[in-house]
Amino acid sequence: MKKMIVLFALLALTLAALAGAAGTKGTWTGWVTDEHCGAKGANADHKACAEKCVGNGSKLVFYNNADKKIYGLDKQDEAKANLGHEVKVSGELDGKNIKVESIAAAGGK
Repeated sequence: MKKMIVLFALLALTLAALAGAAGTKGTWTGWVTDEHCGAKGANADHKACAEKCVGNGSKLVFYNNADKKIYGLDKQDEAKANLGHEVKVSGELDGKNIKVESIAAAGGK
């Protein structure tokens, strides 16, 4: 009986770990910026600097207003088209990266 309880507990932990490993879908509001400047580039005035940094090899990232963290973006072309204004990013959060479904102007501000 004790072996069954231990086995069941291990199975439950394994399933919980697998569920936690799956990405979280959502929509987040923030700014597209470059990885070199990060959070300090999360504003409309930073567009030209971000374009220059990208030209020098930097990747575009997303600054999340809610948790004040930086996340990688898999769709760089879509991110580049949204520099210079607040955006809503929809997709799947996978660790420190977002698998982007869409990026659009946040509006209302």
